[in-house]
Amino acid sequence: MPLDLQALLILLIIGAIAGWLAGTLVKGYGFGVIGNIVVGVIGAYIGAWLLPQLGFGIGGLLGSIISATIGAIVLLLLIGLVRKVA
Repeated sequence: MPLDLQALLILLIIGAIAGWLAGTLVKGYGFGVIGNIVVGVIGAYIGAWLLPQLGFGIGGLLGSIISATIGAIVLLLLIGLVRKVA
């Protein structure tokens, strides 16, 4: 899924919002504001890929924030579980 500059900037902004939101929703698994934003950006990419694969197509800005937040929450939980095991 190649991204042009505009799509990349939108992904970064939505990912930052999603990372912050995921960090506030998932207590105990956060990485601080900057870490959560980075996780949110990665989670936004994951959410944009994963949800359509599962048959959930959410459009628009709010839908993008929701799918990015879901991706960020999933990623935060996975990283938190790996950190606890290690």
